[in-house]
Amino acid sequence: MIEKSKTLVYIPAFNEEKTIEGVIKSIFNLDSLKCEVLVVDDGSNDLTAKVSKEAGAKVISHYSNKGVGKAFETALNYSVNNRYDFLVSIDADGQFDVNQILDLVNPIMLKEADFSIGDRFYNRRPNEMPKIKYWGNKRISNIISVITKIRISDSSCGFRAYSRECLISLNLQGAFTYTHETILDLLDKNFRVAQIPVKVKYFEGRVSRVANNLFRYAFKTSIIIFKALKDYKPFQFFFTIASIVFLLAVIIGGFVFYHWLDTGYITPYKSLGIFSLALLGMSVLLVILALIADMLNRIRRNQEKILLLLKNK
Repeated sequence: MIEKSKTLVYIPAFNEEKTIEGVIKSIFNLDSLKCEVLVVDDGSNDLTAKVSKEAGAKVISHYSNKGVGKAFETALNYSVNNRYDFLVSIDADGQFDVNQILDLVNPIMLKEADFSIGDRFYNRRPNEMPKIKYWGNKRISNIISVITKIRISDSSCGFRAYSRECLISLNLQGAFTYTHETILDLLDKNFRVAQIPVKVKYFEGRVSRVANNLFRYAFKTSIIIFKALKDYKPFQFFFTIASIVFLLAVIIGGFVFYHWLDTGYITPYKSLGIFSLALLGMSVLLVILALIADMLNRIRRNQEKILLLLKNK
């Protein structure tokens, strides 16, 4: 059945001339999968584009390095415009086993899931993976799990597969990375996810394009998750902040009120009393903002439904 479907394997690449040819050829050599390969050359200054074309891949080149988020967006648009049934993403460095591509596509093909994500952590920390990187990935996955209310083991793995329905429904904002935002967006739209154990190799001296600086990666990823939470669950987002501000107002105001009951005077805590009233007013405004944001979110969802209908035409 998969041979009758159009499958596109997408490889994001930045200065990968040494390894990408082997990855492309190994994909074309798969007996169980007939597919096309798209390389998104994200501003490489080596021979990545030339090597990829000679290996038989289609190549789209960015004039500058825009990040894996924009590279994925390019692949997404290409896949939708050319009406592929499945899009698979895999790294250019040979880190993943191409033989597992079918493992990712199968749940979608069998209608058991709408998209699949590779799980590098099915057997705890992979060999040679730095402990700090493993710890950071697991913390981010825990945050994603809390937001989506679905346990996500590995939210950062780039080895994935998507159905066409998922691709035309995606609306992404982050240029830095896409891995977490796609999970948040698709699960918010009630698409089903399959988490597939995947083998992974780590090469000594190899520096990740995305997570080469763990603190920078954590900061930028946190911003994307923060914005996504604000966009997908605006009422909960603003109401939670309002609750925290209200609690602070009650604690500070309660202290001043207790002092007034005890002494009959507000001084020397008059300024704290005024501050608590200001916090109380701020919490009321935040509740109003939560209600407005919830209304705007309903409008956004309706606009996305209209956009989806237009894409399906």
